[in-house]
Amino acid sequence: MNTEQTYANHVRWYPLFHFVLTPILVINLVWQIVRLWQDFSWDRAETVLLAIGLVILSLAARLQALRVQDRLIRLEERLRYREVLEPSLAAAACELPAGKMISLRFASDAELPALMERVVNGELRTSKEIKTAIKEWRGDYLRV
Repeated sequence: MNTEQTYANHVRWYPLFHFVLTPILVINLVWQIVRLWQDFSWDRAETVLLAIGLVILSLAARLQALRVQDRLIRLEERLRYREVLEPSLAAAACELPAGKMISLRFASDAELPALMERVVNGELRTSKEIKTAIKEWRGDYLRV
């Protein structure tokens, strides 16, 4: 990746899913609905149901991949907390909700202890607050 990742550009678009598969499936669904509207038949209704099923299947596959990534990020971060944080803070950090752990992955090792204190104390409550508080951004270039 040529561009350094920051809060402003960290959202990841997966081109094959977002710009190829999704438009094809949505266009197909709309086309099948139009055809059903123009000339109702049970065969066309079945085709609409199949098109809906394909959209749902693609979304389910995407969401499952993201869920696995989130679980891996949690595991990686828990291991990182043991190395970077003092034991009491690492124990408290391991109890954080997944969303906060996922947001904190962008903080550098040097910045993590201070940010973690703020998160554990309730000063930073949302993922957006956590991400905007990070000064030394640690990019995640492998996320799909």
